[in-house]
Amino acid sequence: MGLGTAIQAFFAALFNRQKAERIRAALSEQSKSNPIGLPDKPVEPSKPPKPAAPTRNDALTLLSTLQREARLVDLICEPLDSFSDVQIGAAAREVLRDSKKALDRMFAIAPLSDIEEGDKLSIPADHSPSKLRLVGQAQGQSGTVVHRGWKANRCELPSWQGDKSDSMILAPTEVEVS
Repeated sequence: MGLGTAIQAFFAALFNRQKAERIRAALSEQSKSNPIGLPDKPVEPSKPPKPAAPTRNDALTLLSTLQREARLVDLICEPLDSFSDVQIGAAAREVLRDSKKALDRMFAIAPLSDIEEGDKLSIPADHSPSKLRLVGQAQGQSGTVVHRGWKANRCELPSWQGDKSDSMILAPTEVEVS
């Protein structure tokens, strides 16, 4: 656009004295108010708007990941009446192994306490109820560890890239094409 205007101004000034004077006056006025010829307002390059990130609840993303990588939802939701305990145990072993891999990758889960189950633990007076839950009599200054607890060392859920209308889908219908 600027080049076209400059060419028009050039030929207008070249062949018409009145237009040449008006162009010179306009340029002279601009040079007084803005000696280096910058535009009045800074011109910002236009950036395309960022597309809105698809929205999906993180719990659904986690559940979908556990289904895709370990078939956890299948194990929990499928009727088990027609399977023997041996078949269920074999399927559960695979699901649990693959679920652990997925959880380790996303959360780096580790025991909260270094104290082994069955060992004695002194209870600090100012203990955090998120880190230490007292069970049994819930009084005293020491007790026996019955569960070490768990903590996540990171939280890296996969980002979901899909249509909002698909946000509640945990796993697609699988169709074998013949």
